[in-house]
Amino acid sequence: MKPKLVHVVDDDPAMRESVAFLLDTAGFEVRVYEAGTELLDRLAKPARGLVLTDIRMPGIDGLELLRRLRSAGQNLPVVVMTGHGDVPLAVEAMKLGACDFIEKPFDDEALLKALHSALERGGPTEAADPALREFVRRVGTLSERERQVLDHLVAGDTSKGIGRALEISPRTVEIYRAKLMAKTQASNLQELVRWAVQAGLA
Repeated sequence: MKPKLVHVVDDDPAMRESVAFLLDTAGFEVRVYEAGTELLDRLAKPARGLVLTDIRMPGIDGLELLRRLRSAGQNLPVVVMTGHGDVPLAVEAMKLGACDFIEKPFDDEALLKALHSALERGGPTEAADPALREFVRRVGTLSERERQVLDHLVAGDTSKGIGRALEISPRTVEIYRAKLMAKTQASNLQELVRWAVQAGLA
């Protein structure tokens, strides 16, 4: 059985090298590309594996790469790497068909977990997924204020920004955030955003 193939796209040589080393050590087959155009030129059709791409790159960025992959009929699972605070970009990527995102800096285990999960799913979660339906049900238990905070979080707002918009203190925002995370059972912001996008709430 062939090892799972990951196509790593990042314009930062050090990042490409460290991610490739990690994935190789974890038993993946790895191919690296310094630009999205290089991946598009070299990708076989039908392609196999998964694409792990940075979202901010010169030339064509991760979002444009996603668009071009989909328009070329490539339905590989895509995981995007984002910088801190790039939640709106991650949301847009997921609407374009990415199945997950991971925020830099990330630890090795978080990256490997995201890749294994994406490979198992093979693409965006279907709305019929029981886990997704359960998430939607949990969102329905949120108070009006908790739902407002959820909407702002998924839009990429900070606690300070949410506080200004809702005319409450950042500390109060954090309390609502903790409550809605507990109610939705999302383990982190990344998971919350992924579920919200897949459920059509973003």
